[in-house]
This record gives sequence, structure tokens and C-alpha cells, in this order.
Amino acid sequence: MFKAKILFIGPSESGKTVLANFLSDTTEYVGGEYRPTQGVRILEFESQPEGSGDSTTCEVELWDCSGDLKFETCWPAVMKDASGVVIIFNPDVPSHLKEIETWHSIFIASQGFQDNQCLLIAHQKPGSGVEDGRLPLASHLSRLLLIHSNLEEDPEDVSRAFCRYLGNVVNTMSESREREEMSIIT
Repeated sequence: MFKAKILFIGPSESGKTVLANFLSDTTEYVGGEYRPTQGVRILEFESQPEGSGDSTTCEVELWDCSGDLKFETCWPAVMKDASGVVIIFNPDVPSHLKEIETWHSIFIASQGFQDNQCLLIAHQKPGSGVEDGRLPLASHLSRLLLIHSNLEEDPEDVSRAFCRYLGNVVNTMSESREREEMSIIT
């Protein structure tokens, strides 16, 4: 069984915790007033990644990271041994489009993640007026898979998209493990 450490990162108030709770079937905190994550929350659950060859179950460690820059000193520890990165942002907030470039630079580009280990989620809060249209993303961000998340209208679409993404991460981990084993043999 694979164990995948997935980081949920992005600007403050983008919906990271709501999505983390939904995908992990955690009902720790639903609705109500906004409470910012302090540092990081780690949620553990099992998932069936789509397209990962055999139908194995994957143990997921989902690291729901605060969007507050005051926790920046913790980021190296958070990034250690990460298998994948999900950048979550609110497309209703214009500054988030610029902020996700910084998150990409710090968490993805500097760590050498492949595109298939990364996911962008444009998380739309209830009552959002933004459509699922094209967003003006920087070229390095437009190479990444982008999904639009609306838990009120299409919760199963979000869940399926995450399972497909998890399948990509597990495949990458499997290929890396095979290369490592082959290098030991030869």
C-alpha cells in the first residue's frame, strides 16, 4: 500500500480546510464563521486512487496548511517527503491569482515536483458568481491540471477529480520506486 503525503496550500480564506474536511470525510468543522488554520492540520484517511494500475488502496496524509505567512518558518518541515501539492484559491478574490504564483514558486518549483504531482483547485464558495471559465493564469500555472470546485453543486465531481489526481501521484511514486530498485540492482 502506498502512503501519499499531499499538501493543501494557498492563500488565506481560500477554502483549504473545507475541501480537506470534505475529501477526508471529516466533519470536524462544517459551516459557521471563518476560523483560520493555525500552522497545519494533518488528516489521515484511505482512498482508492483512479488510474493507478491495480486497484490498490492508498493511505493519504493530507496536510491542510495555513495560508498565513507568519508560519513560513515551518514550511521546510511541511514540505519534507511530500508526494504532491494542491494549490487552492478563491477565483472571486483577484489577489489570489497573483498569490498562487508565489505558492507555486515556494512549494512546487523549488522542490522539483512534476506537473502530474500538482493540482490547482479554484474553490468557489456558496453563492459565488464566478463561472467555470478560463482563468488568467501565468504560463507555468496553466500547465497544471485545474479543477473548479463547488461543493454545493458538484461534490462528487470534486471527489472524482481528487481521486484521479491521487492516481497520478501514486503512479509517479511507483515509477520512482521502480527506478530506485533498478538502480540498486544494476
